[in-house]
Amino acid sequence: MRRAKITIIGAGHVGATCAHWAAAKELGDIVLIDIVEGMPQGKALDLYQAAPIEGFDVQLVGANDYDASADSDLVIITSGIPRKPGMSRDQLLETNVKIVADVTAKAVQKSPAAILIVVSNPLDAMVYTAWQVSGFPPQRVVGQAGVLDTARFRAFVAAEIGCSVEDVQTMLLGGHGDDMVPLPRYTSVAGIPVTQLIDPGKLDAIVTRTRNGGAEIVNLLKTGSAYYAPAAATIAMAESIIRDKHRVMPCAAYCDKEYKIGGYFVGVPCVLGRNGVEKIIELELDAREREMFAASVEHVKELCAAAKKYLPEQGPR
Repeated sequence: MRRAKITIIGAGHVGATCAHWAAAKELGDIVLIDIVEGMPQGKALDLYQAAPIEGFDVQLVGANDYDASADSDLVIITSGIPRKPGMSRDQLLETNVKIVADVTAKAVQKSPAAILIVVSNPLDAMVYTAWQVSGFPPQRVVGQAGVLDTARFRAFVAAEIGCSVEDVQTMLLGGHGDDMVPLPRYTSVAGIPVTQLIDPGKLDAIVTRTRNGGAEIVNLLKTGSAYYAPAAATIAMAESIIRDKHRVMPCAAYCDKEYKIGGYFVGVPCVLGRNGVEKIIELELDAREREMFAASVEHVKELCAAAKKYLPEQGPR
């Protein structure tokens, strides 16, 4: 049986760590692409030399062009400048739209049947950019955001309770950023509603910390941003797609009639399988949740409207 082929664009911290997690899980052969000469080649070779020690059996290739990526089943886009201390995701917009548009066009030319996972920030605008430039059906373009955000929420809840992170399940909606909508009402610990285990004040503090999870790490690192958890979240999505696991995950998926969004990529629970986003699950929301979700969606629409100014003039859409 042919192994899956995964191309990861961007060999920085997030991209290289995606390659690490994907290789460790033996998800497929991996092509690591970056514009910096020697960097993707060196990282791919280094990781390949770990294979005899860790016991994974996949091919790893580094490249500065896209020829090696031909006929990929999955393309993960991590390219873009990182967020720096004091910089909002919105400030990344102009530069990263141009970068993501460029790498998407080159990748889909070589792999027209691939599924795209976008990781670059500001996420909601970048996944919209990749969809516009690729010309792909929206089900084959998805953004990584909610898997990371729920992981942060789960970690903070587990730390507060003193339980295993494996026993915490949660869900969130909306854009990736300060206006994401964590859902304590849909959060449980081994089936026990979290509201029975954590008092409202502490739970509100955890929600706030989750919203600021990326900024907290940026401020601590001083010279970079998070990459272990973002990469792990991305590869969890990749695994569900490549192995057709049909896992329910919160992802930036295209919603038109769903949630009455009208044609934007927004964080919602969806089923990921070999065809990409195979189903979107609509949750029942109370009045406060609907209000927060609506505000988050409006911000996504504003980001996408701003992104349109920097998209190539002669795109497929």
